[in-house]
Amino acid sequence: MTLISFISVLALVVGFIIPLRWGVFGFLGGALLLFVVQAGINTSMGFEGTSIEESLLLFNGSYASYIGFNLQITYRAFAIPLLLLGAVMVYRHSLRRD
Repeated sequence: MTLISFISVLALVVGFIIPLRWGVFGFLGGALLLFVVQAGINTSMGFEGTSIEESLLLFNGSYASYIGFNLQITYRAFAIPLLLLGAVMVYRHSLRRD
């Protein structure tokens, strides 16, 4: 839960920093940046807090399986940060139009 809170706050910050003239590509770039950061943190923490070596034992020593598993976990937990990033950018865009 702490990681999701951290990434959500980071999404708010990124949403306010991205220039609006970048449009959809800026939004996609911000979302990709947040996803990579969250996936990197998930992967570096190990499975359920164990070390990387112990985590790899559960995945038969396959780095690809371990990273794929962490990407899947990140994908499932990414809805709230993505929603916050989108809400901030839409809010900023609506202020610009008025």
